[in-house]
Amino acid sequence: MDAEQQVTDFITQVARQMGLNLVAKVETTEDGTRINLEGEGGETLLARRGEGLQALQHIVDSAFRKQLGDRRLLVDCMDFRRGKDNELKQMAKFLAEKAKTSGIDQSIGPLNAYERRLVHLAVAEVPGVTSESIGDAAVKTVTIAATK
Repeated sequence: MDAEQQVTDFITQVARQMGLNLVAKVETTEDGTRINLEGEGGETLLARRGEGLQALQHIVDSAFRKQLGDRRLLVDCMDFRRGKDNELKQMAKFLAEKAKTSGIDQSIGPLNAYERRLVHLAVAEVPGVTSESIGDAAVKTVTIAATK
């Protein structure tokens, strides 16, 4: 059994133990593997801005670190993270344009490592700006600046 299937089975079992009737659908993208949970009770994982979903992602990352190696695996529920990811990318591009036209550095955050990666990739699509993570520990701020 491959790592993605092990993770999918694990997530399905966790959801069932929580009393949630969720089905895991696996999707492979250029960024890695995305497992999206759909069905009754998904709102439970999305309460308080997705804290339950973030906790589940952390458990999966910790439990399957060795099997996954460098591969990215994202746990989502009812496309909650997909929507949030798109909002974050759009905000990053907006701030990049603002930094370029105004000459004033823009900041976004605090963000976790996954969110910072999305911001850096979005900013890289805008010519004439750079981005840098600032801060310590797991949650940092990204500063976007016009290139000199």
